[in-house]
Amino acid sequence: MRGSVYHQTANLVKVIFVESAKKEERNDPEHPHYEYVSSYNTMDSYRRVWNNFFNYLREHWKLKNCELITEDHVRAYFEYKIEYYPSEEYAKKISSALGKLQTALTKYSKLNSAEPIIYNFNIRQSILDNARDHNLVANNYKNRTYYKPYAIIDNLSTTEHKLVANIQLEGGARVEGVGLIKKEQLHGYIIDYVSQEKKGVLETKEKGGKIGDILLSPAIYQELKNYFVKTKKAFFRIDYQQYNNAIKIACLESGQKHMGSHGFRWTFAQNRVREYQSNGYSYEQALQGVSWEMKHFRASITEHYLG
Repeated sequence: MRGSVYHQTANLVKVIFVESAKKEERNDPEHPHYEYVSSYNTMDSYRRVWNNFFNYLREHWKLKNCELITEDHVRAYFEYKIEYYPSEEYAKKISSALGKLQTALTKYSKLNSAEPIIYNFNIRQSILDNARDHNLVANNYKNRTYYKPYAIIDNLSTTEHKLVANIQLEGGARVEGVGLIKKEQLHGYIIDYVSQEKKGVLETKEKGGKIGDILLSPAIYQELKNYFVKTKKAFFRIDYQQYNNAIKIACLESGQKHMGSHGFRWTFAQNRVREYQSNGYSYEQALQGVSWEMKHFRASITEHYLG
């Protein structure tokens, strides 16, 4: 499907919205109005989620055709939203909207394609259930630590992917914060107040406009500096979808469960809390410090990364 985000969602609304559809018709698998939407308010609520989702995919996955949406895209988006601990009502709305998107895309494909796609976004319910079970905390992160992260990194196919993975693992950055790095974001070296070791400083800007510094080992920081020297480019960039696919393959080759790029960030959280505590900080101080480093505010958020 071509066109802007809003044009595409408008087309999907057309195949699933019928104002006159009765409840019994919408619940009857044999009726033409099965799984349709008949409320303007409900449809508007769903479409706002779709617009947000599609804009997210354009920004982070460079995906401009909604017909190419997969379960991986749904997982990445919903997990990202859950990370900010929305209200239960909002989380349920996201899940419902993604479920109705599955229906709309399937109907659209059947109407417009000789080989229609049957979409399956059932992962949304698992993510919602996990959030409910843990007081709206995304416990899908609970088991996301890579027990051998460097084995995964060693199996990544490109130098650029290895560099980004190391940055996420050492600094705890989200992938959108390091998928595009400009030369001026390198801010030299400082002494890490926790470990008292020399670290390189990289400024990142992540979702929501949150700007802050992450700390890297001298080796990884120097590798990033060398990239700009060797390529003579003003920026470092990776394709997020290619990066995610490379992580999948590397996980398979290293015998580990695929946890996505966020698995490196989750592993950072555990490692950094231990580092705080091994250097004399209390558990509560470690939680708050790591929360700030990961561009959160509440100390309690770090506990959710610890499971």
